[in-house]
Amino acid sequence: MTGTLDWLAHDGTSVRERIVKSLNQEERNEWRFHWGLQARKSQLAPLGEWRSWLILAGRGFGKTRAGAEWVRMIAENNCEARIALVSSSLTEARSVMVEGESGLLACCPPERRPMFEPSLRRVRFPNGAQAQLFSAAEPESLRGPQFSHAWCDEIGKWPLSHDRATRAWDNLLLGLRLGNDPRIAVTTTPRAVPIVQRLLKMEEPKNVVITRGSTYDNAANLPKKFLSAIESEFGGSRLARQEIAGEMLADLEGTLWPRATIERARVDTAEKHWSRVVVAVDPPISSSGDECGIVVAGLCEDGMAYLLADYSLGQAKPGDWARAVSIAAEEWNADRVIAEANQGGAMVESVLRAANATLPVKLVHASRGKIARAEPVAALYEASKVRHCGPFPQLEDQMCGMLIGGDYAGPGRSPDRADALVWALTELMLGPVANPSVRSM
Repeated sequence: MTGTLDWLAHDGTSVRERIVKSLNQEERNEWRFHWGLQARKSQLAPLGEWRSWLILAGRGFGKTRAGAEWVRMIAENNCEARIALVSSSLTEARSVMVEGESGLLACCPPERRPMFEPSLRRVRFPNGAQAQLFSAAEPESLRGPQFSHAWCDEIGKWPLSHDRATRAWDNLLLGLRLGNDPRIAVTTTPRAVPIVQRLLKMEEPKNVVITRGSTYDNAANLPKKFLSAIESEFGGSRLARQEIAGEMLADLEGTLWPRATIERARVDTAEKHWSRVVVAVDPPISSSGDECGIVVAGLCEDGMAYLLADYSLGQAKPGDWARAVSIAAEEWNADRVIAEANQGGAMVESVLRAANATLPVKLVHASRGKIARAEPVAALYEASKVRHCGPFPQLEDQMCGMLIGGDYAGPGRSPDRADALVWALTELMLGPVANPSVRSM
């Protein structure tokens, strides 16, 4: 039935509304929980023999709902099922996989809804099946327990430090030894991290069956404003191919910044106490040429540098990009504005001070090319000394296009955003050692 009803998920509301009107109240109550009548074919577990089912798709595809419904199906059909629910943290396992809008509790009918026991990190189904919550940040917690099935959510963002993602996955596999047909469902946005690449390599022997999809596959269930917003924010970038189209991006040969290195640097929050904050600007030669790179970076008291914001502008007049720099400096309480002065010299400082006379401007002069200046900064990423507070699609695309040896193969004529980042991190991490002042936010 499920395979032949894929048309129903795409048909819009007209046919479904007519069907619902023909049902009695009891049937209507059951309708919204009948996953086989609502799911797209790509959201249903594949037939045949497989060990792992990997849903590799863009944001909003419906991955979480597919994973939760698969767990529900397993639990309702097997009272002895013991299912591991693994996420990047226990908080996310609870808030997304169990209690989220598309999580386990939401997709089960009230009369068959499982009981969630937060103190025990356990979900108990009425028939006796159980699911246990685990954090990939604690890989040793998966050593010992046994499972018949597992659902791993957003495996692409499992913590990479100390090889925790790989250790968590390996411990899970070693514990998957109950029942006659142990299986794993994996739901994730594609990211070029080792564990995802490892799963992709296992597709050929049929150990892993892969479902691919994009955000737009689920357009019928997503607000139009959301779709237009992501297109406006990410459209045209390589990151859009990853986050929206669900495409696994391959690194350019010889890139200074492999995608995996950037993903390893990503964090969700910028709530830190900064010892320094700088705004770096790479001014364009003309308003009709390259972008004006404007980025904000902060140095934390623990010695880590954080990319905080990207205010870069395209085809901006001097007054426009100077105002953007002023706004960035005021919003982040920056103690220094670092401006490259190779093109324009003192004029750059004059333009900035015309926008804000109090800007603490420091002019820097490039004696080497953009790529050469970027190499020691790329080494900071390899040493895990830099973090990105969220996604920066246009900037990161430029970083990935900077190649060892001096070539640039990224979007646009020049990596101006990335160059501004290089100036900011050079000032914070590679410049003369200063006595940082204590800042209040």
